[in-house]
This record gives sequence, C-alpha cells and structure tokens, in this order.
Amino acid sequence: MRMQGRAFRTRPFTRWMRRAGVTDGDLARAVGEMARGMVDADLGGGLFKKRIPLPGRGRRGGARVIVAARRSQRWFFLYGFAKNERDTLAPAELRALRELGKEFLRLDERGLSRALRAGALAEVCGDETQK
Repeated sequence: MRMQGRAFRTRPFTRWMRRAGVTDGDLARAVGEMARGMVDADLGGGLFKKRIPLPGRGRRGGARVIVAARRSQRWFFLYGFAKNERDTLAPAELRALRELGKEFLRLDERGLSRALRAGALAEVCGDETQK
C-alpha cells in the first residue's frame, strides 16, 4: 500500500518506536489507513489517535500513537505508548501535543528541510526494515 503524502517522526517518537519494535513500515500502513479515514479518535486541532500493532501483541494489545496531520499531505508522529502503559493522555499533555502539532503543521518546505537537517524530524520511509 502506498503512503499518502509525506510522514515524519519526531526524535522522541523515534526513540520510543525503536524500544517498542515499531517500524517505518508500521507507520506507513497507519498513514494509509488514516488517509482513508480509519482513525481511532479525532482529538481536535489536527491531532489524531491511531492504534498500531506491536510485535507479538497485535492491534488490540498494541500501541497508541498521536499524530498531527494535514490529511493526505503531511503526517507528524508525535507520541506513542503501549496500551498496557497507560489508558489515555492527561489534559495538559493533550494541550502540549496540540501546540507541538500546530508548530509542525505550520512548517513550510524550507522550515521542514531545516528540521530534518537538525535532526528534530526524520522522514518515514515506508520501508518495512527501517527503524
């Protein structure tokens, strides 16, 4: 399945996904599903919650990721957590993630290039083997 638009992951998200065993291929599949409207929750302000499977646990026992999105254009993976770690986000966390998401969604191509060069963001390649 081809990914819709471009997807990026923040540095903290990248550290979490490596520990959790999530691949870029998993993220690319999630983007494809979200582009087709398959989100678990619209958190407002361009923020969405999406379930993704973790190795050996499947989707139900897997992880939740928070994504800032301008659908079919740009997707920013901001935060991830395993379902067994926590149930939901605190209101203050949600506000902070909305603000962070807005900052990334405002980036033009030049700002996006700077963030990539600085290592604040990494592009999701969609290749199953990349982490």
